[in-house]
Amino acid sequence: MTKVTINPGICGFTVTVTAEKEEGKKVMISLDTECEMVTNMAEDISVLDLRAAFTGHLQNPVYRSAAMHLKHAACPVPAGILKAVEVELGLCLPKDAVITFSGDE
Repeated sequence: MTKVTINPGICGFTVTVTAEKEEGKKVMISLDTECEMVTNMAEDISVLDLRAAFTGHLQNPVYRSAAMHLKHAACPVPAGILKAVEVELGLCLPKDAVITFSGDE
């Protein structure tokens, strides 16, 4: 099982993604958050397969769900979900991804 915590920024809605490998190359996804928009994505992407990690943005099931439910295009949650899938399937090692602002805020 792979767990990823995403702090998307100013909205303050932390998301915990749990990815658990099932038989074959399928991954069960669970999303724990108080963000209604991300919660609405959960049904669409409750089961993902290997292809999700290699499908471009326009056809990717995670980004398609995000396009339907998320109001903020810059939300990092979809990328975090896909990172969890990659790690759970052994396609990459777990390593934090960070967006850092520098200079005057």
